Amino acid sequence: MSLWVDKYRPTSLGKLDFHKEQATQLKHLVQCGDFPHLLVYGPSGAGKKTRIMCLLRELYGPGVEKLRIEHQTAPSKKKIEINTIASNYHLEVNASDAGNQDRVVIQELIKTVAQSQQIQSSTQKNFKVVLLTEVDRLTKDAQHALRRTMEKYMATCRIILCSTSTSKVIEPIRSRCLAVRIPLPSTEEVCSVLTSVCKKEGLLLPPELAKQISEKSGRNLRKALLMCEACRVQSPEMYIIQRTPSCLCSRLLEVRARLYELLIHCIPPDIIMKGLVRELLSNCDGQLKTEVAQLAAYYEHRLQLGSKAIYHLEAFTAKFMALYKKFMEDGLDAMMF
Repeated sequence: MSLWVDKYRPTSLGKLDFHKEQATQLKHLVQCGDFPHLLVYGPSGAGKKTRIMCLLRELYGPGVEKLRIEHQTAPSKKKIEINTIASNYHLEVNASDAGNQDRVVIQELIKTVAQSQQIQSSTQKNFKVVLLTEVDRLTKDAQHALRRTMEKYMATCRIILCSTSTSKVIEPIRSRCLAVRIPLPSTEEVCSVLTSVCKKEGLLLPPELAKQISEKSGRNLRKALLMCEACRVQSPEMYIIQRTPSCLCSRLLEVRARLYELLIHCIPPDIIMKGLVRELLSNCDGQLKTEVAQLAAYYEHRLQLGSKAIYHLEAFTAKFMALYKKFMEDGLDAMMF
């Protein structure tokens, strides 16, 4: 089970929900044949990465979505290891993860991609693409090395740079790229996307709630979708359903799927546990809060000792569900008498 933000991410320029005129311009850019280096910038959650992936799909077709995680080693005095995401047509890397050695990473990775042969067919371009994220965090040495590399391998490689701002990107790089600014969607556009996603999920989203989520998220669409899904999970109706044993098991299976989803996205287990505990404590009262804290301490310890994080996270969740169910039933019994 995918998070809504991934499940309903557009896969082509024609399916984008906002900034459609800009999407049309990007499509024309692909069709014109002379594809330049790009500098895509804008605030977090505006849709920069989504548009870049749609652009790559327009260039190379659906094969660009067959991604794999690779562990690259750049030759230097110190052994530099960095994770990349790649398809047969492009490579994505955050070179700033290498710290002060980002210059070596940029030179070696781009050189490797540029020198590898492209599989020739009528549907492909005669160049590959390197996507560099968080370019504004690169050191000045790395940026100057990038400038020289962009010129040297222009024939066989195109660079797409992604950043939140251009203020920390040196002028020689900006002048060699076509700048594409992705602004935040409007409140109405965020509400429209939230309503559309909820409709696909078979839900009815009240307009007031959609507007509130849009404003609270600061029009950050990724954050808004996560908040909307969180509201769906934490709605009062959920707690009523959980009181029956069969539905309790069904809900636990859903939680397991969510936990797996977080783990395969490389979210550390201790971060997941802390997030769960924080949310549960904020929604518990009195004695229940103390018991939840004791449970959390017990399973946090087991999480550190064990090797399969999913077992302990799921055990903690199941224990809390049983504890909460008993708490609600005891409360109802007390009210009857």
